[in-house]
Amino acid sequence: MMNSQNKTMTVLAILFAVFMSIPFLVPGMGWTSLFGLIPLLWMDRMASRSGKKRFFLWYYCSFVLWNAITTFWVWNATPGGAVFAILANSIQMAAIFALFRWSKKRLGGILPYLLLAAAWISWERWYLTSAEISWPWLVLGNSFAETTSLIQWYSVTGSLGGSVWVWASNLALFGISVFLSEGRWKSIRKRQRIFALSGTLLLLFGPMIWSLAIWQRAEEEGEKLEVVIAQPNFDPYHKFHSLTRSQQDDIIITQFSEALKGTTPGAKLLLTPETFTNDIFLNNIPSSSTFQRFRALTAEFPGTNVLFGASTTEYFPKKPSILSRSWGDGWIETHNSALIVDSTGRYDLFHKSKLVVGTELTPYPKVFVPLDNFLGKLLGSPRGFMARDIGQKEISLLNFRASGREIPIGCAVCYESVYGEYCTGYVRKGARLLTVITNDAWWGDTPGYRQHLSYSRLRAIETGRYIARCGNTGISAIIDSRGRILDRTPWWERTVLKGEVKLSDKITPFVRYGDIPGRASVLLFFLLTAAALFRRSR
Repeated sequence: MMNSQNKTMTVLAILFAVFMSIPFLVPGMGWTSLFGLIPLLWMDRMASRSGKKRFFLWYYCSFVLWNAITTFWVWNATPGGAVFAILANSIQMAAIFALFRWSKKRLGGILPYLLLAAAWISWERWYLTSAEISWPWLVLGNSFAETTSLIQWYSVTGSLGGSVWVWASNLALFGISVFLSEGRWKSIRKRQRIFALSGTLLLLFGPMIWSLAIWQRAEEEGEKLEVVIAQPNFDPYHKFHSLTRSQQDDIIITQFSEALKGTTPGAKLLLTPETFTNDIFLNNIPSSSTFQRFRALTAEFPGTNVLFGASTTEYFPKKPSILSRSWGDGWIETHNSALIVDSTGRYDLFHKSKLVVGTELTPYPKVFVPLDNFLGKLLGSPRGFMARDIGQKEISLLNFRASGREIPIGCAVCYESVYGEYCTGYVRKGARLLTVITNDAWWGDTPGYRQHLSYSRLRAIETGRYIARCGNTGISAIIDSRGRILDRTPWWERTVLKGEVKLSDKITPFVRYGDIPGRASVLLFFLLTAAALFRRSR
């Protein structure tokens, strides 16, 4: 039988998972994350006061529940990947809380709680910048992706500023709840109570007021560029089998042609989804039939450029890297790429850099590639099983060239749009517009593709750039620099979205200075950890 304490802690674990999942599942509910961690903090306090042993399992199960409720949809694309992501992400979260419990034996007062917040945000920063196996989907600052009117200040702090807000609000409310529950509230001086209440209210509502002030002062100026976004609605699991390359080209070129008929000639950017074509051979790009047809389309409609996604291949006579695969008498490397072409045949090329572990990326290749080769030979697949796409090390831009204009564009390929500080690299390179090309249908009609769209809204605020987003099956959208969705397409419908974006040269503080909250949290984490290490147990 479950004792009363275990029942209480089970209820608290469920409340935590529900409150922290709601912002990712229900539009406009980001504010629940401002108190969503309190049940978990109370669960820890109960365990500490009762001397409960083996409490790590309670943490772990709580985080598994939160991860599963929020990102269950990964299962539709890769069951094994879903299980790994949920369990591995949860154990890292639980480890942070285990560090917190250890620190309480050595640090007093509020210091262990500051260490907890700093450790969590440092971990999020590591996921967003350095981790080889990275799954930053549930960064706490992402909770507000559907409540962008409250976070215009992300243009200064980035999404980890939102993580700081979440932790500060939760810790302040938790502290007050402890004093109230233990009858200590009335024992402290009136001045201290006023200070605690006013400080908590400032933490809760100050960022919202700051956001509204930025919103009121925001002015959108700049040249306009017309965009035409084709959503071909190909089933990603069957598109290379049910339709020929030529048939797919026919569909999307017909979409563009019909959308452009009767329009005023002039500069227009045409967008296709991620991995639209697979016939780009990097040793001779102009030989691609898709490339040739897009070039012909831009000649038919002067002033247009086509920006399209491609699975690209490059041949080498000698093995260039450990990730290369043997092919005939030589070796090949594969990339998830974005290209732009104009009527003269000029083109720019960019290879996706932030690759998805398992489906694109082999992490720690010196370890895993030999294992993959061994298993491949053992199980009858000489080329192995792991994906071995190669990303581009440094960001480069795609240039729109038409009507006497040259416009530098940043193109985030799918998963790259989740990485805030990474996307600022496009703007620092000179991008006046951001685009996102993706294929979110792997997950089916689940919250996954809606969450992914909402993260593009964060990138718009952080960079101060309009975003033109093209999805294979939806959602395609035009997002302004405040994170507002100006127009969007339905899910799972073949359609075309036409609109205008504004080009910008402004540099937001987040672009200029980078992730200050994250770096400050790393510094605080190391200082507090050092203090804990050099103090005796209390």
